[in-house]
Amino acid sequence: MRIGIDIGGAFTDLVGYDEAGRKIIWIKTETTPDDPSRGVIDAIKKSKIDMSKVVTIVGHGQTAVINSIITRSGAKVGLITTEGYRDVLILQRANRRDVYNFAYKKPEPFVPRYLTVEVKERIRSDGSVIEELDREGVKGAVRKMKNEKVESICVSFMNSYVNPKHEIEARDIIRKIQKEEWDEDIPITLSHEITREWGEYERTNTAVLNAFVKPKIRGYLTKLENEIRGMGFKGQFFAILSNGGIASFDFAKEYPIYSVESG
Repeated sequence: MRIGIDIGGAFTDLVGYDEAGRKIIWIKTETTPDDPSRGVIDAIKKSKIDMSKVVTIVGHGQTAVINSIITRSGAKVGLITTEGYRDVLILQRANRRDVYNFAYKKPEPFVPRYLTVEVKERIRSDGSVIEELDREGVKGAVRKMKNEKVESICVSFMNSYVNPKHEIEARDIIRKIQKEEWDEDIPITLSHEITREWGEYERTNTAVLNAFVKPKIRGYLTKLENEIRGMGFKGQFFAILSNGGIASFDFAKEYPIYSVESG
């Protein structure tokens, strides 16, 4: 038995395929926006499928990521970036999306300026290091974010797509401070892990969006795993990605932005 689940804005659909009996089961229930896992569990219970006989949950599609972005109902994010690039999310690009609209305003960034902290470091476009990472500067940035009670941290340095050395060092420093001084495990997003392409605004903004939805999606998928495991399921969990492919739940928890158009 294999099942696929799609969570939409209004309805949650479940399709099961019994390979032994060549039988298809289709169930539709109402989506529960406050806790999408409840809608999924309701669909499973309504289907009367014996979860101990299910081999794989293939194709968990959802609109939770895109809805969180549209409604701006994600986490409070702190951004650590290269000195001199604090305003990258505010400046965006010089082009106007609506050329003839003189009242046009650029979208508000997902990280306010006071939660964007610069640290000294610099890598050339060829990957060589001009200036080593200021480790004390990173520690200060993390402590400021702790005081501001951020719920997710994003690190995006210039040219990290070609050499992620400083982003990796910054992550290790953040984790050490979290372990020693923080009471909770705050998710960390590194821009080079999201996209290995040039374009500091595009890369930084995409990484910030990942950080923005990461706590919510990680919590949701973890709860869903635990609930379904409790129903006897011993198989594998897979999530649908925006490109039509699939990935493990662990991947989807770490990089939820890849499933932004999976629903």
